[in-house]
Amino acid sequence: MPTNLTAADISKGVEVIAEQIARCNPDGGFVLVGVRSRGDEVASRILEQLSALGLEVPIGILDISLYRDDLAHLNSNPKLQGSDLPFAVDKAKIILVDDVLFTGRTVRAAIDAIMDYGRPSQIELAVLIDRGHRELPFAPNYVGIQLETHRLDYVDVKLEITDGIDFVEITKNKNV
Repeated sequence: MPTNLTAADISKGVEVIAEQIARCNPDGGFVLVGVRSRGDEVASRILEQLSALGLEVPIGILDISLYRDDLAHLNSNPKLQGSDLPFAVDKAKIILVDDVLFTGRTVRAAIDAIMDYGRPSQIELAVLIDRGHRELPFAPNYVGIQLETHRLDYVDVKLEITDGIDFVEITKNKNV
């Protein structure tokens, strides 16, 4: 298992996702929705790649802060950044984008949030990193990087706009 992923690895992962999406949706007909925070940055990078491939698609940002099932364990005042979905959700084919897929709880929260905006025709999932260990039955349609991790390992994703650097650190949990 690698201990780090570089900016080049992240760029390649985004490129892989964009190519998969373009291959499966050559005529467009979908919207990208990035989950705050970092999923929105991954979605923007995918959009750049899709544009280079000739696909122009709308993009939105989804804040799932109030939909998380671990809200009680977070800060007593979660930072709400708001959602921006500048298109109709009803009957839209949505490709939901996040940085890491782990237990599936974030995906569940994101789907709950999307359904409050309307009823899409379809929701697919694109993730930069799939690290396995699902607790809920979600599988990504598009994956940039597949990581083999132990359940209690840490995967810390840092992206340029959010964190000032593109870097992923995979750390073994020493308490295992």
